[in-house]
Amino acid sequence: MEEILIISNYYPPEKGAAANRIEQLALKLDKNKYKVSVICPLGNYPKGELFPEYKGKFSVTENRDNITVKRLWIYPSVSKNLLVRIISVLSFSLSLFFYLLFKKTPKKVIVQSPPLLLSFISVFVLSLKNKKIILNISDLWPLAAIELNALKANSFSHKFSLFLERFIYKKATLILGQSNEIITHIHTIYPEKECFLYRNFPDHNISESNLKTEENKPIKLFYAGLLGIAQGVLELCQNIDLKGLNLELHLFGDGAEKLQIEALISSQNSTQLFFHGMLDRKELHAQLQSFDIAIVPLKTRIYGSVPSKIFEYGSLGLPILYFGGGEGENIVAEDNLGWVAKVGNYLELNEKLKEIALLSKSELDEMKKRIFYTAQQKFNLDNQMNDLIEKNVF
Repeated sequence: MEEILIISNYYPPEKGAAANRIEQLALKLDKNKYKVSVICPLGNYPKGELFPEYKGKFSVTENRDNITVKRLWIYPSVSKNLLVRIISVLSFSLSLFFYLLFKKTPKKVIVQSPPLLLSFISVFVLSLKNKKIILNISDLWPLAAIELNALKANSFSHKFSLFLERFIYKKATLILGQSNEIITHIHTIYPEKECFLYRNFPDHNISESNLKTEENKPIKLFYAGLLGIAQGVLELCQNIDLKGLNLELHLFGDGAEKLQIEALISSQNSTQLFFHGMLDRKELHAQLQSFDIAIVPLKTRIYGSVPSKIFEYGSLGLPILYFGGGEGENIVAEDNLGWVAKVGNYLELNEKLKEIALLSKSELDEMKKRIFYTAQQKFNLDNQMNDLIEKNVF
């Protein structure tokens, strides 16, 4: 049985799209007869504190669904203090560096990027050991950081990040990109680099939709995921106009904007806006069976980014109201998965909400069935994995 290692900054029981997509990759490789292991930090995300089962431990080795998971020490933090965040990143970076340097690792290794520093350290050590490095890129850094105003263009940090980015592209044996824009970007730097499209398709393992369209109740929209700066959920709550519409918006998640969102909802005393906190994936999907439409926002258009929520909720049969621009906008429009409003244009978003509010429940039910069928054909993780394995990617 061929061995393969995955290096990731996130893995369950941590919650969120990043942890979910890496677990899906690991499980699919296991299903295809690979012996899979994962290296990641001790569980701490998204709260930035160690989960109870990992407190007081330097490293942990465990088995999750036949995947060997090696968790290394980290000083966790979600502090807004830049120095504290740097210390947190460096702590796991050092743990990872020494582990890769002195421990035996498989010949094939998948390295998740971002975070950029972690992927640089992984690629640096693995290239010294002549490993096959499969670089899996879900977002373009430092480009995304510039677009989010998290990094100043032409600053020392920006130039250093560009050096790290070019290094990992150059040293990777091949690259998986979650979007065509990512692959285009890489080819502008290294035109001959072998790249493959790898979408973050889910694996719900269902053959028919289990959604319920409830009569005589408001149309229920929801957002589920990270409540961070990039998603702009706080700004969404401040600008969305539900007054007089037969609509509700329900929020699920955790992150940096959580307390501000809770305070805003409490101050508005709204009967149309609700916050439910963070749920694990199975519990969330059970709750979503009675919901109608997923809203997928981004604060700004981020080149290369395609939110995995498009595939996650489309595959359940849920229509998408997309508000993030870029390649994701094209997917929703071309596959007729719902509605698109231009990123940052709340006037257009509120007009789309008026359209949605006029839908009958029978129209919504038909949309759900059609979208579920479309996603079954187009967002098939097994087909994607089989194609990449046939091309000798893994």
